[in-house]
Amino acid sequence: MARTNDPLSEEKLERLRERARFVRLETIRLISIAKVGHYTSVFSCAEIFAALYYDVMQIRKGEPAWPDRDRFLMGKGHAAVGLFPILADLGFFDPSWLDTYTRLGSPLGDHPDMTKVPGIDFSSGSIGHALSNGIGMLLGARFQKRDFNAFVLLGDGEMQEGQVWEAALCASSHGLSNLVAIVDRNGYQLDGKVDDIIAIEPLDEKWRAFGWEVHVVNGHDIHALTTLLRQVKADKTRTKPCCIIAQTLKGKGIDYMETEPGWHLGYLGAEDEAAARETILNTVIAQ
Repeated sequence: MARTNDPLSEEKLERLRERARFVRLETIRLISIAKVGHYTSVFSCAEIFAALYYDVMQIRKGEPAWPDRDRFLMGKGHAAVGLFPILADLGFFDPSWLDTYTRLGSPLGDHPDMTKVPGIDFSSGSIGHALSNGIGMLLGARFQKRDFNAFVLLGDGEMQEGQVWEAALCASSHGLSNLVAIVDRNGYQLDGKVDDIIAIEPLDEKWRAFGWEVHVVNGHDIHALTTLLRQVKADKTRTKPCCIIAQTLKGKGIDYMETEPGWHLGYLGAEDEAAARETILNTVIAQ
């Protein structure tokens, strides 16, 4: 499905914006089944999901196990509720599965399980491990002479994990230029503001010091984000892994979620859910 040579037309951009709205709306719907969930963690990366799965990544609809597909791994596995609707939309599993989200016996849980859900490349729960697994996949691809990319979505709170930096050293040492780490820099983690708990700035300089090419982008500007991801993927001259720091807002699209950190885990009652849906449908997130 990668279309990196196609013009990034306004029609295409609107399609990507619509898919980001789809992610937010489906997240609300699925959390209404579970009665609790991670709205804000999904809302900060909805545009990232849309850009990757509907434009940038090399995947085949209905073929989740295609060996030459680009891989996607999430360190912040609690955002899986926003990814599952995309996988169903791409024909990786029956959309009826979504209606069973978190119910007893359902393959769809609060975190992704690659042994149960077609299209999930990595089972994530404890943060800090995704980047290491992405490296393993790409070293395996090198051994098998396959040419695919691995995109790894990391939470900014995850930057406090030592294993992330061990992996960063390993990736640059092996010259994994087809590895792209995307940091969802929304400023919050479970216990509050990331930089109040363990400060991580200057984040771009840290990644550069570990031997990575680094870009900073507005993670909600679908044009800037998709353009950058396309350029990074198409660059065959790069000899380093690449880190994209996506500046985002946790809860983007719902004003009170953007300003209240307590929404890391929460539940909207029926009236508030209807209002949130209406807001998302009538808000154009251009940047």
